[in-house]
Amino acid sequence: MRPWPWADTWPVARLHFASGAEPLTVLAGASGRNLAFGPALMDGSAELGEPGVSVIAGHRDTHFRALAELALGERFELELPDGSSHPYEVAAIDVVDSSNAALRLDAAEPTIALVTCWPFDALGPGGALRFVVTGRPPPSHW
Repeated sequence: MRPWPWADTWPVARLHFASGAEPLTVLAGASGRNLAFGPALMDGSAELGEPGVSVIAGHRDTHFRALAELALGERFELELPDGSSHPYEVAAIDVVDSSNAALRLDAAEPTIALVTCWPFDALGPGGALRFVVTGRPPPSHW
């Protein structure tokens, strides 16, 4: 459901980090306008909770600054609008050059790629480097 009649986005999930930080509302469609309000699910990526890679993008200096503190093995959770909860474990943390790398969207299990610009302490916007946190269901869950 759209939060306002004129909106071109709507909430698709709540993202909870183990650190106890305030949950983030994930919006549909990662346009610049939507990213100003919160992290957003990229069009063309997998549906949340379904097999494949769901790509969620966010700004490094606001909503996704918490990614800098994540460590391998740490857990986070997605809560979907139907109330279902999907736990993920950080399986990889990478810095990639977006000008010559692409995220693969095929995966046998539900996989989350949390993506933001890098480095976190950059003074200006832009740049081709991206910080990518890959989350997969914990072994006991899948």
